[in-house]
Amino acid sequence: MKDLRRYLALKYIQYLVLSSSNAVSTLLGLLGSAYTMILLQSAKVSFKSTAVLISSLAQADILVFLSLISDVFLGSFGAGVSPAASALARILLTANAHVSCVLLSCVAFEAYLITFLPSESRPLRTVRNARLISRVIWTLVAAECALFLTDEHLRASGASAASRGPAGLLFQLSSAAAALLMSLSYIMGILLRIINVYIYYKIFFSVSPR
Repeated sequence: MKDLRRYLALKYIQYLVLSSSNAVSTLLGLLGSAYTMILLQSAKVSFKSTAVLISSLAQADILVFLSLISDVFLGSFGAGVSPAASALARILLTANAHVSCVLLSCVAFEAYLITFLPSESRPLRTVRNARLISRVIWTLVAAECALFLTDEHLRASGASAASRGPAGLLFQLSSAAAALLMSLSYIMGILLRIINVYIYYKIFFSVSPR
């Protein structure tokens, strides 16, 4: 449907084109996700593997809403936004961005398969596989967030002061792992942008009239 294609275009611009999020793109993304979740409940929409991925993409914006809630409620206990609220909101936004980028890349890859390998890829493009992929992505990002939250908690509790003992070792391992994961996430984000541009470049010129 045209509305779903517009929603995907909005999300590609929000996560894979813009260098950073802003209030306008975030608000448009939230409104688009809310409308898409309602639209996917319609009987007019064929619930295939692409629809499953788009549904999971729309649900990822719940994390943005939760980050706003954490800023308002956790921050209200102090003068302004508390460090805990700020860290939680930042991690939720990071999780939203990572889930969205990977799901958008999955949609792009599926479009590539539909365009160039329609019959060969049909056994792979199933609702069951799409749901499995979505669960794996959410699980990996949840583990990533758990690591970031652990690192933030250890920093806030002053575990760095304990140079010896299990607490100090845990802090060092957590800090190193979080830094490594952040670097890998940055590199993966660049690679996903390149791959998506290549995929849609190939699709565009394959369907354009010669």
